[in-house]
Amino acid sequence: MTIGQSRLGTTEQLSDSARAVHDHVTASVPVVASLVDHGDHIAAWADDIAARLVAGRRLLAAGNGGSAAEAQHLTSELTGRFDGDRPAYSAISLHAESSAVTAIGNDYGFDEVFARQVRAHARAGDVVVLLSTSGRSPNLLRAAEAARVVGARTIALTGSRPNPLADAVDDAICIDGPSANVQEAQLVLVHALCRAMEPALRRGGRR
Repeated sequence: MTIGQSRLGTTEQLSDSARAVHDHVTASVPVVASLVDHGDHIAAWADDIAARLVAGRRLLAAGNGGSAAEAQHLTSELTGRFDGDRPAYSAISLHAESSAVTAIGNDYGFDEVFARQVRAHARAGDVVVLLSTSGRSPNLLRAAEAARVVGARTIALTGSRPNPLADAVDDAICIDGPSANVQEAQLVLVHALCRAMEPALRRGGRR
């Protein structure tokens, strides 16, 4: 059965809802597959982040909406475990601090909800990971600036270039495609990153 077919027949025979599913999945495949072109880049990130975590640094992550979910997925894999038992590593999802987010948003505005937490938690040598499909969220741009001031490394996962966030961070992986498909690819990237980090994180925990 090819991607242009379903159990109901060819795409011409699909209902509107089935066609929508077919079209979405079909669009997702090349976007996810494009991560192969970023393989060396992802591996370099994995080596760098793992070395920082093993050395006692922490990872801070943030995003909005679905990107917040992807950021929290990354931090949960580090504080929990990805594939087999190993020590826990410090990783914080800034958007998940609901009382801090609402207090900062109320007192300083939504654009400051991540930046103020970066100023509170980040130290030189830490890494701040910012996820966005548009690359244009003001609160992530301010977080990148706050991280730079304290000496933390900043990396971003975004949609297509050019975008302001990719230009504001130390390094970025930019994925071309529709917003929803970019977000799906970002989850695959997060898993690839975690899998690449695992050997170093396990070795680092046995010092």
